Amino acid sequence: MRETWLLLRHHLRLAHRHRLGLLVALIQPLLFLALFGPLFVAVGTWQTLVPGLMVQLALLSAGLAGFGVVFDRRFGVLERLRVTPASRVSLLLGRVLSDMAGLLLQTALLVAAGYAFGLRAPLPGVLAGLLLMLVAGIGLAALSYAVALTLDENLFAPVMTTAVVPVMLLSGVFLPMSMAPPWLEALSQASPFRHTVEALRALFAGHYLTGPVIAGTAVTVVFAAAGLAAGTRVFGRATS
Repeated sequence: MRETWLLLRHHLRLAHRHRLGLLVALIQPLLFLALFGPLFVAVGTWQTLVPGLMVQLALLSAGLAGFGVVFDRRFGVLERLRVTPASRVSLLLGRVLSDMAGLLLQTALLVAAGYAFGLRAPLPGVLAGLLLMLVAGIGLAALSYAVALTLDENLFAPVMTTAVVPVMLLSGVFLPMSMAPPWLEALSQASPFRHTVEALRALFAGHYLTGPVIAGTAVTVVFAAAGLAAGTRVFGRATS
């Protein structure tokens, strides 16, 4: 735990030095909410849109977290990590938790702006939704690091962006997939984030012990565990 905490502080300090990038990351979801939200509520509600945007944010942020380790590998940072006494799990968790701190800040601002626009969701449901989103983000960030360390560094960006966009659309972040054609709705069932989105929307509606919440939570936890396992294995191999 101490090693993870020290590495988390280190990565947070690095993120704080790049204030402009942090500011852009914070503004981006707010712009999307302000520009797209008024169009969306003509066919839906804020309680449907905001949870979807939360998952979209996780996919775009945590899903591309591996960019950091691509540059670390290029500039020899991973080579220097080989001689540290820190456990390989701590090396990964320090990065992942730093990513989650940024994601949590972005999402909190998104939800606050959503309330300003007209979102009406119970606080327990919002807090439970934030926790569920962070669980999904942890698994996704760990998996992103695993992919970044497995692929050639020049392939990471095109592969991940190509993968994230269809996963995002199939997850129903903009509109519930129940509105899609049967073949597309069936295909979307393969995306774990489809179930995460549905669980978030149920929580924001004040429904807690329901089928979508239980199924979405279970799928999200399994995905996070698998992502952490893959990330730990690949990260340990890359720094040993």
